[in-house]
Amino acid sequence: MLTERQLLILQVIIDDFIHTAQPIGSRAISKREDVKYSSATIRNEMADLEEMGFLEKTHSSSGRIPSEQGYRFYVDHLMSPFLLSGQDMNLIQSMFGDQLMEFERVVNKSAQILSDLTNYTSIILGPEVFETELKQLQILPLNNQSAVAILVTNTGHVEHRSFTIPVGLEPSDLEKTVRILNDKLKGVPIYKLNEKIEREVVTLLKKHTTDFKKSYDYIQAALFSEEPTQLYVSGKTNIMMQPEFKDIEKVRNLFSAIEEENQIAPLLRSQNKGINVIIGHENEHAAMRDCSLITASYALGEEHMGTIALLGPTRMEYSKVISLLNVLSNQMTKTFKSWYQNS
Repeated sequence: MLTERQLLILQVIIDDFIHTAQPIGSRAISKREDVKYSSATIRNEMADLEEMGFLEKTHSSSGRIPSEQGYRFYVDHLMSPFLLSGQDMNLIQSMFGDQLMEFERVVNKSAQILSDLTNYTSIILGPEVFETELKQLQILPLNNQSAVAILVTNTGHVEHRSFTIPVGLEPSDLEKTVRILNDKLKGVPIYKLNEKIEREVVTLLKKHTTDFKKSYDYIQAALFSEEPTQLYVSGKTNIMMQPEFKDIEKVRNLFSAIEEENQIAPLLRSQNKGINVIIGHENEHAAMRDCSLITASYALGEEHMGTIALLGPTRMEYSKVISLLNVLSNQMTKTFKSWYQNS
């Protein structure tokens, strides 16, 4: 159990280090108006905090910096709420004023605003396409061998899937197949498409197409190709502005990690609802263990969830980031819920 004096000194050191990135010495702390202790007393308390694992000493300097344990204690027990400025609030709210804006534009703009307001790297995980409902399907033949399927969902998501047309498929069968699909699959959750096709569409294809096998293969190629999860990243180079990341190899590894969508998406999706703060070695991905990752969930309709995240140094402005993520995730949930209900 930390004493009141130790709590104050720990909070002062972490707050100062977050803004300066410089080790904090006892003399500098003693000069603060809100600290009434002598330099010697502070120095002794800093030594005790270091022994307990909350602080670390850098090289031969007498100053201390927070440890990961110190940051965790700070986030869980010491951090003060951050009041966003009216300008920041207006910037966020104005983005959602255009009801005609598509889902991708909102998410991309959100990622950009987050990175601009924090100078960290923002990553937004969109709800997976299979969790949404099909609103419209268009298939555009590119030539005799290939076509593009355009899937429009009730969330405003538009996805293009290129695929190979089965050899020998009659144009009339193609038109009938698309007509049947739009008639039977509109409003069906994408994860239930296959069930709906097997239960209803197959019977109609057998009845109305001259070559059921080719028409069925056509549907499988158009609707069930493997697609990556949608990640939206902004401010990736912001990490290079942080003094902790002067090591080019460290930055290269981190950039590679961010681009590994098949690893980052499950990491974001695995977080609990609400705000989550992952500090340093709490991160599962080795390249992120010099960073902190703060995530917030947002809802799309009743059940479909996405994740907003900010990635920065462990010396992150936790209070400001958490406030921003709270406001933005709540605004996204409110906006997308309205779109979802009206779609």
